[in-house]
Amino acid sequence: MSAAQESWKHIVREIEKRGATRRPRTIEGPQGTRAQIDGKTVVNLSSNNYLGLAQDQRVKTAAKAAIDCYGCGSCSARSIMTTKVHAELEDALARFKRTDSSIVFNTGFSANVGALQTLLSEHDLIFSDSLNHGSIIDGCRLSGARTVVYPHKDVQALEALLQEQRTENVRLIVTDGVFSMDGDVAPLPEIARLAKSYGCVLMVDDAHGTGVMGTGGRGTVDFFDLRNQVQVQMGTLSKAFGSVGGYIAGDRDMVELIRNQARPYLLSTALPPGDMAAAITSLRILEQEPMLLQRLWENTSYFRDGLAQLGFDTGESVTPIIPVHVGEEKKANSFADSLFSHGVYALSIAYPLVQAGKARIRTIVTATHDKADLDTALDAFAKCGRKCGAI
Repeated sequence: MSAAQESWKHIVREIEKRGATRRPRTIEGPQGTRAQIDGKTVVNLSSNNYLGLAQDQRVKTAAKAAIDCYGCGSCSARSIMTTKVHAELEDALARFKRTDSSIVFNTGFSANVGALQTLLSEHDLIFSDSLNHGSIIDGCRLSGARTVVYPHKDVQALEALLQEQRTENVRLIVTDGVFSMDGDVAPLPEIARLAKSYGCVLMVDDAHGTGVMGTGGRGTVDFFDLRNQVQVQMGTLSKAFGSVGGYIAGDRDMVELIRNQARPYLLSTALPPGDMAAAITSLRILEQEPMLLQRLWENTSYFRDGLAQLGFDTGESVTPIIPVHVGEEKKANSFADSLFSHGVYALSIAYPLVQAGKARIRTIVTATHDKADLDTALDAFAKCGRKCGAI
């Protein structure tokens, strides 16, 4: 065995010793509110399918029609050839986000990496929230720009760093809108004020805000009425829209620069047309059926209040992402396994997805859960939480 293989083996054993090994369960059907997972029907609290649109018959029909028209795959990069449905989606997203233009990437990860890598260089400066998504972190690294990390949502600390860290080149502040592991929301009005005062570009990752927050689900930027103060908006199609992909929205020149220079866009085969047609249809449904958002938020409040009454710590969550803080990784894994045995699938989140010692059970409530689903889950949390010492 080579030295490299010995090293890899050692790392894996250390992960196993911490009880942090991740072996995802297998879903055997649609990601509904109740799903068949590892041969067991369970209440599903681990899906980003916020509005239930991944199973909507209208969305599936649109995807099938696009496959019949264009085929299963795109078979080329967008820079070589694009379909009408890709262009239609980008126009629809720009209207939805109320921006000049938008560009679709294969994933939210590649959207963040592509944008940051293109818009910044080694001469520039980035200010990044300490709990930003890993795709933002990797995008900052690949941009070559110097990155200054500020404490989570600490506006005073950010301003002190802005005063201290100066450059004649681009300065960009980047933050998640909704933080994916804690369900809390960035203080965007204060950050936008600082960006304007200190001449910074502001970028918001709205992956978990799009289709969830703001007027008609337009996201956290819309929620805080900051449309003209955020230059770069990122979002995904793989959560509330029930499809796959990511996008960047903003002014036309910024989007065209990304379209012509972002390597993840230029060097990747385009997303399948069926997925793009599905996203367009989901967007139309969202615009036409505001009751979806109302049900999502009613369910969110009901479940969060139920967890609080049981004595669980859900941190600063104010969104459908509701973490139950446990702390120790083995305890969190044991808790998740116990929940599954009681008919509830809720994921254990541990290092490196969160800081060591801050493991939690992350739950995500959707518009299509009913009270019976949520009551079943609350009952399981009560039994398993006491068993595992989480309450």
